Amino acid sequence: MKKIKFLISTFLLILLGSVVTLKTKAQQYELGGGLGIAAYSGDIVRRLDQGKIGLQGTLFGRRNFDNVWSLRAGLSYGRITAADSITRIDPAAVYRDAGFKGNIWEASAVMEYHFLDFTHPQAYFRFSPYGFFGLGVSYYSAEGQSFAGDPEAGNYSLATPVIPFGAGIKYRLTDRWTLAAELGFRATFTDLLDKIDGSQPSIPRYQDVNNPSQPFGNNTGNYSDKDWYYFLGLTISYSFSSVKCYAY
Repeated sequence: MKKIKFLISTFLLILLGSVVTLKTKAQQYELGGGLGIAAYSGDIVRRLDQGKIGLQGTLFGRRNFDNVWSLRAGLSYGRITAADSITRIDPAAVYRDAGFKGNIWEASAVMEYHFLDFTHPQAYFRFSPYGFFGLGVSYYSAEGQSFAGDPEAGNYSLATPVIPFGAGIKYRLTDRWTLAAELGFRATFTDLLDKIDGSQPSIPRYQDVNNPSQPFGNNTGNYSDKDWYYFLGLTISYSFSSVKCYAY
């Protein structure tokens, strides 16, 4: 926990330092924010579930190196939730009856690659698709249970590195304002966003009605993969000078 707080504090200092330099290199910088939705996939939801989404928001700063590459650093929040009683992916999951509701705070930095030159004042296109890839760290706090009758049900928290990547499209409203729509994927390094650890042994809780003397186990999760979360939303950013024509 102390290490994660140190990383977030360092990230904020770097971001603040970038903002301070706006007076001297304003043409290279943007500030912005956005709203959207967040979703999760893991041991309760095996793929992106449109029916289980939460609110997501972000604030960011961006440095444009040229017409192609940009560096974006930001802070994001997302709310995710899932429950076996709703998803019901298989009989074992129904018996398990796990569920959670959680909040994600993320600090990340990504490189953006633009496929079209849309920033030039005489550009033929006012829009460009783009892709991004980077690194980040997330702090997660939630409430949930691993199975029905879980004696350790309740609040839990964790921190994890994340690998953010995804794609979107930007549209230049004016020389100063840019609108973007973006879908971002977050690969985490934990299997515990949903409080279900696939490395745990089977739990001998449910008996076979045809053989009551022989309890059988229910593996709590999939040990072969980690949990993911996703952000989908709209952002708007403001440039602190007219769009500059970069030389390649």
